[in-house]
Amino acid sequence: MNSSERMEEEVRRWELQHRVKDLPEAQNELGRPVKVLYTPADTVHIDYLDKIGFPGEYPFTRGVYPGMYRVRPWAMRLYAGFGTAEDTNRRWKFLLKEGNHGVACAFDLPTQLGLDSDHPQAEDEVGRVGLALDTLRDMEILYEGLPLDQITTSFNINAPAAVILAMYVALGEKQGVPPEKLSGTLSNDILCEYVSRGMWVFAPEPALRLTTDIVEFCTRRMPRFYPFNIRGVLMREAGASMVQEAGFTFANAIAYIERALERGLHVDDFGRRISFFMATGTQIFEEAARYRAARRLWARIMKERFGARDPASMLFRFTGTVGGSVYRAQEPENNLIRGAYGLLANVLGGVQGMLHPALDEPFAIPTEETARLALRTQQICAYETGVTKTVDPLGGSYYVESLTDQLEEEIERVVSVIDEMGGAVKAIQRGYMQQCIADEAYRAALEEREGKRVIVGVNRFQGPSSAPRKMSFHRFDSMTWERQLRRLKDVRRERDQRAVQRALSRLEEEAKGSQNLIPCLIETVKTYASIGEIMDTLKGVFGLYQEPLVI
Repeated sequence: MNSSERMEEEVRRWELQHRVKDLPEAQNELGRPVKVLYTPADTVHIDYLDKIGFPGEYPFTRGVYPGMYRVRPWAMRLYAGFGTAEDTNRRWKFLLKEGNHGVACAFDLPTQLGLDSDHPQAEDEVGRVGLALDTLRDMEILYEGLPLDQITTSFNINAPAAVILAMYVALGEKQGVPPEKLSGTLSNDILCEYVSRGMWVFAPEPALRLTTDIVEFCTRRMPRFYPFNIRGVLMREAGASMVQEAGFTFANAIAYIERALERGLHVDDFGRRISFFMATGTQIFEEAARYRAARRLWARIMKERFGARDPASMLFRFTGTVGGSVYRAQEPENNLIRGAYGLLANVLGGVQGMLHPALDEPFAIPTEETARLALRTQQICAYETGVTKTVDPLGGSYYVESLTDQLEEEIERVVSVIDEMGGAVKAIQRGYMQQCIADEAYRAALEEREGKRVIVGVNRFQGPSSAPRKMSFHRFDSMTWERQLRRLKDVRRERDQRAVQRALSRLEEEAKGSQNLIPCLIETVKTYASIGEIMDTLKGVFGLYQEPLVI
């Protein structure tokens, strides 16, 4: 009898002797059974060097860098943006003073849809859930006192991402910073919008053209800038499971890579500057194992499917956040604890950056007090808990290694199903991803309502204090809309109208062709053409997308 057979025999003896089968059952977030105990028998099939290996080496299961947090902690940022450019500039400076690593820009809904602040549909939303940005003038004010060669920005925007990039490059030129020295990240993930939030403007094909224009321009001109921050977070927040989030995100990423290759780029030209943004819940071991599995699977996809040779192209670099859907209005202070546990899951999973939400963020723009507390949560985790002392501390756990294998198989299965449909675009057009997310959201909501999924203070351990209580929320300035409209009106009055019209006419002509539109967009925003005028011009060429009914 070899050692593995003996182990299995001993496990059976232990289970029988202690009546383990009579113990309460447990399931993971996906509804799969969780064993009472995991032993070497659950990992006997795992070849350490082949499947786990060492951090900083293929397949990167244990981390993308050899030393991980022994060198430096993850990048700590808070998602920030509201009101006018002046409002957001003040908040950014406050956060940077408190220790924020760079800035992450939130845009209001009109900006995300490419609408000017004076558009009839924009009035009630200008500056409400993010920054209102209409022209290059807003970008200039936004970065007043913030040199672009000394700061990194994450732009969280998809449909008009090309216009935002053009403004960033144009502002860099005004500050004397060439594109080659600009650093930052652009979400540029339009496919997730068709699946989750609906913040799209154009149909998938012209939208993918703009997405590919961005990666081509950044590859050739902006070596320090990440042209993709592919956003599983939006699908997870819409109701996707942790496996669906990873699988759908990888399927979307594959579509973007294929378009870039068709453009004539090699995967190693841009692969090292693909990043991801993922949402994390409070199931610590499952979340950490999922990120270990995702790292291993992504490395294999890049190496075997796309022929990447540069190890840096195979790295699954991700920013994490605790999903706002994890937070609750009841006993809102509990969100601090939920956030801290989710943060720990991200760190144990090997995160590269965190946009940690404040306890009031699901309900309103964070106040300075709650924003500082969210940043301090990260800083305490990094500097007081010891989690940075060793790489992948859960590595070797019988449970975590077994779970990593299981989750890798499940994520790969999701990707394979989409491949069989013809890729992400075809799956979206069929409504497949949308239906999967809706079904999963319903399942989770039903489990919560029936008490199978315990939410402390919501469906269990409810007391008098569980009722919604008053909180000191950020107050929206009702004058924001008027101030923003006044600036937009002033810009339109002061700019050279003929130059604007020439630039927009040239953009229209180039959009009818096949050339990369980013250089033309840069020249267009320099005339102070507004985001709405630019997007309207492109709508005249590309048309508007009408979402198909899925029955």
